Amino acid sequence: MSNGDIFVGEIIGTAILILFGAGVVAAVVLNYSKAKDAGWVVIALGWGFGVMAGAYTAAPLSGGHLNPAVTLGIAVDTGEWDHVPVYIAGQLVGAMLGAVLCWLVYYAQFQANAEEDIAQPTLGIFSTSPAIRNPVANLVTEIIATMGLVLPILAFGLTKGLGESGTAILIVSFLVVGIGLSLGGPTGYAINPARDLGPRVVHALLPIPNKGTSDWGYAWVPIVGPLIGGALSGLVFNVAF
Repeated sequence: MSNGDIFVGEIIGTAILILFGAGVVAAVVLNYSKAKDAGWVVIALGWGFGVMAGAYTAAPLSGGHLNPAVTLGIAVDTGEWDHVPVYIAGQLVGAMLGAVLCWLVYYAQFQANAEEDIAQPTLGIFSTSPAIRNPVANLVTEIIATMGLVLPILAFGLTKGLGESGTAILIVSFLVVGIGLSLGGPTGYAINPARDLGPRVVHALLPIPNKGTSDWGYAWVPIVGPLIGGALSGLVFNVAF
């Protein structure tokens, strides 16, 4: 794969991931959305379908990492670092693009947020925040949850039939749903630095009425935690398998 293919593939795939993922959160939380209050299970399924759509789309060009933690875990395991910066750059650009597309889809609902009687913070549509703000506990949660993603992804590569049949991405999508349902409660399961940072930047820049803070004081946790989790996954996989 060329650097150009990787960059374009990761932009497109990650944009689709964020469009679906941020989109389902917007659908559930924004006033005047037909899916208002649909609940956590719907959010977990939406993110899983976003992974499926984005990864299948990007796979022919880049392999469909869509996540710096996955890219880092693979690099730590294989020792191949040449394409890592290109992957991460594409993922960040794609995450920002996907966040903008989500804003456009729900533009009318975001504008309705200007009405004082229904005003609500909007950061949770774009990025994660903890249910209980405890940086150490939040960091540990993100590390463990990311290992729950990256280590199985690396192990799936050992099953030859999954890659040949094209079902590996489908299984990863179900894995993301499972992580959301089981491990998402404490921090909102970023498990992906690009997925959190790119949309957080977009949230800070977009002219969303009454949008509230972008919470930059917490932003390091969903970046550092998944990167540590991805690196540890690569190390564990390399030693154990």
